Amino acid sequence: MVTRKIFPFPVYQVFSVLLFLSCATIAKYDQYAYSQATSIKVDALGVMDLATGNYSDNQSAIKEVTTAIDKMYEYEKNRPKNEVSEKMWGLLRDSSGHLYGGFIQRWRKEGKLDKVFIDESKRLIGASFDQISQLESGKIKPAQALNQ
Repeated sequence: MVTRKIFPFPVYQVFSVLLFLSCATIAKYDQYAYSQATSIKVDALGVMDLATGNYSDNQSAIKEVTTAIDKMYEYEKNRPKNEVSEKMWGLLRDSSGHLYGGFIQRWRKEGKLDKVFIDESKRLIGASFDQISQLESGKIKPAQALNQ
């Protein structure tokens, strides 16, 4: 009886190749992107706390955070192999969605927002920022790339 190998080479080599290929499909870690995500999160949640007050009284602070988010979207959009991060920042800033952009749009329409709504929105939006930060921190760092 002749035994036939299903794989012409060991399975661990297949996984090594797949791991290498998957790492090659996403951008490498970027300290700037990580620190901006954490910094903008703090600023965004701070601005959201102001939503119990009039939108018109807080336009300067709103514009500052919105511009920072727009800048990060553009930064991430222009990094190679970074479609996932770009998409996440795009969802965060979307004025028709339920994250930061949508929150600001609702505040603009209603003038003021209820504290319970603000707190629940902060929880959701804070978690979205955390996902962006976790994605970035999980990317291969330059020193790790050299050791592979």
